[in-house]
Amino acid sequence: MTTSFEDFAAGQVTPLLRYATVLTGDPHLAQDVVQECLLRAQQRWARIGGLDAPGAYLKRMVTNEFLSWRRRFKVHSTLTGIDPPTPDPAGRYDERDAMLRRIARLPRKQKAAVVLRFYEGYDDAEIAAVLGCTQGTVRSHISRALSTLRAADRVKEAL
Repeated sequence: MTTSFEDFAAGQVTPLLRYATVLTGDPHLAQDVVQECLLRAQQRWARIGGLDAPGAYLKRMVTNEFLSWRRRFKVHSTLTGIDPPTPDPAGRYDERDAMLRRIARLPRKQKAAVVLRFYEGYDDAEIAAVLGCTQGTVRSHISRALSTLRAADRVKEAL
């Protein structure tokens, strides 16, 4: 027997919001992304609820929504001159925010792969399933992302 959508959503909303917040770098946008995905999932719950891993399916929906939002936002921000969200100014979060800013500059698929690996604890096969690519591509995304992040750290230390 499948779980009701309401029970499923209540159990998944916090992990989905945490994941979306790291992906987007903006808690308000994360709420919008998760809400949009949950609304679409509710409409298709008869099919999604019967899947072996509906939580993984929702995480993939959030990832895809983020990836498509980034394309839409880039065009919109170019047209309107809106700056991307600013990091949390609290002093105790400086290092975390600095890392999130560096992650935010990564290409979107590299960013998604890094978030899935290091914030969600996914292995290569799970990341490949979420991103819709091969495990080799996942390793390539993560390797390139880590090289970029290390180079950013070296530049920061040199300053």
